[in-house]
Amino acid sequence: MGSTPASGSRRRLVTLLIAVTLLGITESMIGPYLVLFGTERLRLSVLEIGVFISLTAVSGMAASLWLGRRYDQRPGRWPAVLAASLAGTGYLSLLATPSYPLVLLIGVALLGAGSAVFPQLFALAKSHTDGAAVRTGGTPVLRSAWSLAWAIGPLAGSALVAGPGYSWLLMGTACGFCLVVVALLGLDARPPQVSAPVETAPDRPLTSQTVALSIAGFTLFHVAMFSGAVALPLYVTQVLHGSAGSVGLMFSVGAVAEIPAALALLLLPRRWDRSRVILAGMGLMVVYFALVTAFTGIVALVLVHIARGVAIAVVGALGISHMQDLLPAAPGRATTLFANAATAGSLVSGIAAGALSHALGYRAALLVCGVLSGVAWLLFLLARRRASAETEKCFPEPAPPR
Repeated sequence: MGSTPASGSRRRLVTLLIAVTLLGITESMIGPYLVLFGTERLRLSVLEIGVFISLTAVSGMAASLWLGRRYDQRPGRWPAVLAASLAGTGYLSLLATPSYPLVLLIGVALLGAGSAVFPQLFALAKSHTDGAAVRTGGTPVLRSAWSLAWAIGPLAGSALVAGPGYSWLLMGTACGFCLVVVALLGLDARPPQVSAPVETAPDRPLTSQTVALSIAGFTLFHVAMFSGAVALPLYVTQVLHGSAGSVGLMFSVGAVAEIPAALALLLLPRRWDRSRVILAGMGLMVVYFALVTAFTGIVALVLVHIARGVAIAVVGALGISHMQDLLPAAPGRATTLFANAATAGSLVSGIAAGALSHALGYRAALLVCGVLSGVAWLLFLLARRRASAETEKCFPEPAPPR
């Protein structure tokens, strides 16, 4: 029996599911320990590490945008394969213990490309799968796999560092990117059928107000999320006199909550407006920060992090789909814009959290993060209304017969 289009879509989705899981394990395996590698193995100062991390992140955003544009011009697996190959080569290059200028060059030219793999995989999910059920459920499934991978990777990285050492960690990371490439080679070189723009979703320029407001909202949401993650451990340990273990438990509970929350999005009726659910997710983050500053018991704070995990899962999964719906003819750049919003939020968060905590104290800093989440909600609400107005302008309702 020949394979049907639906079975082909499911096969490609499974392939992407494997690739996303491998990528998540790989990135989370090296992420928490890259700074330690810089200080203990390369003997870099805190300033030198900060410059390296920042330049690598900025180059990653630029590489993601460039590859996203190339993907939209010629959809296929090659941008993701190129990005993963460059990142794997970069981590192998660090094994030579290079000088600091060469470390910066490796970070900018090779490691930064690794940031482009994530949006490329979700762009592939958009163009390489067909069938309404696969398109609707693909992103939440991939997002839940990403969350699961991030629960596994740090443990694997810790085992490698504590056992064989940093050399094995770098080799393991390079092998992880290699396995992502192998998984991607299981996809068709080009999409079997390039997705056409949806009739009810007009294509927009990247400079449209709807796109700008959406990206501003997502960026501010991630600034608040990452800044809160910086301020919270200090708030718990220094103000509430909790333990470092309790902080780890809080974030672990939130990470575990992301998985069923992302899968639960599969149950949403297709007629539901996804932007309303995103607004609910952003609103839940506001509630989270309010409760974190109100409660002082460790058990209560641990349970509150379920709300954080649900909010991250909702915005992370549906945010990607939302940007792809806004730019149906440019899935590569649409997914990249969302991913870069998260990266930009991460870059700003360290400075923002440090400045707020120093000037106002840890509790007030968390409250400000809640306010930023509220502003993100407002910006996205404006974007949603603008999108509705654009849709009505392009597809006006027919006048009733006389």
